[in-house]
Amino acid sequence: MISFWARENTALKLSAAIAGLFALGGVGWGLWINSLVILFDGAYSLVSLVLTLLSVYAARVVRKPANQRFPFGRGAIEPLVITVKGLTITLICLLSMASAVHALLTGGRLVEPGLAMAFAGISVLACALVWGYLRWAQRHVGSGLVTAERRQWLMDTVLSLAVLLGFGLAAALERTHWGDYAAYADPAMVLLVAGYFIVVPMKMTSEAVRELVLAAPPAELQARVAEALAKADVPAEQARSTKMGPYLLLEIRLPADRMPEITRLRIRLYRLLSGLSVRPVVIIHPEARGPRWRDAEPLPTRRGAVFPDRAAGRLISPP
Repeated sequence: MISFWARENTALKLSAAIAGLFALGGVGWGLWINSLVILFDGAYSLVSLVLTLLSVYAARVVRKPANQRFPFGRGAIEPLVITVKGLTITLICLLSMASAVHALLTGGRLVEPGLAMAFAGISVLACALVWGYLRWAQRHVGSGLVTAERRQWLMDTVLSLAVLLGFGLAAALERTHWGDYAAYADPAMVLLVAGYFIVVPMKMTSEAVRELVLAAPPAELQARVAEALAKADVPAEQARSTKMGPYLLLEIRLPADRMPEITRLRIRLYRLLSGLSVRPVVIIHPEARGPRWRDAEPLPTRRGAVFPDRAAGRLISPP
């Protein structure tokens, strides 16, 4: 557990430090050479820095143990932070697209291609290295916050590569009789890149909101849960699951005649789910009298998902 938090914290701090350097460099370079797309890159890095610091704080809060005020822990903070990040990046993309359209309608922007390509080349290399490190860290940590950071750096890598190729094209145009069109390269790149990027934060936000409203977990987690339930001889209609931040919550209702085996069953499920990228929390109740789950709601492990009942007690760690 300590190793998990240490790796997550290191990855987020590294991302924040490099985002800060890119923010200063991008804004300064963009203003110097009058490039809208490099200014967008710098502004995006500045926003990334603020959001990454928010992720570092969220990672620290999420790891705090459950207490009387937060009986199920603070796992919901992770998807909440990712939602804020996704909405903020979406807003940045929309504002950048509006600025690009305005520049296109007013004659474009003259930029020195050589200086712009120098910044873009350094940016591509650095962003790709950070993205590669975060990809490695995400495989070992399985943190939603690290995954969101990795997506941000992938977007920045693609942006820098697009800037490099775009200014290369602009430099080539200046040597032809179409040189007058080179002024439109800078805002055109912003429009294309921001229009492409906006899909990523929208998807990020959608996934995080699904966690906040306690929707069913992703398909791969559902498959692993179904496999574990089958091996533990627990019918699927007696179980519900949802993903909340770094936790997979699995609630099971057992018939009264199976309650003596509750401890053995919980330990077995923890072992079967131990290889997941999230930490399982298994809560088992005696089956209530009256209507069964399957009579009241759709198949819970595939469609619905609820938080465990308050009576189940506070969030517990695997044995």
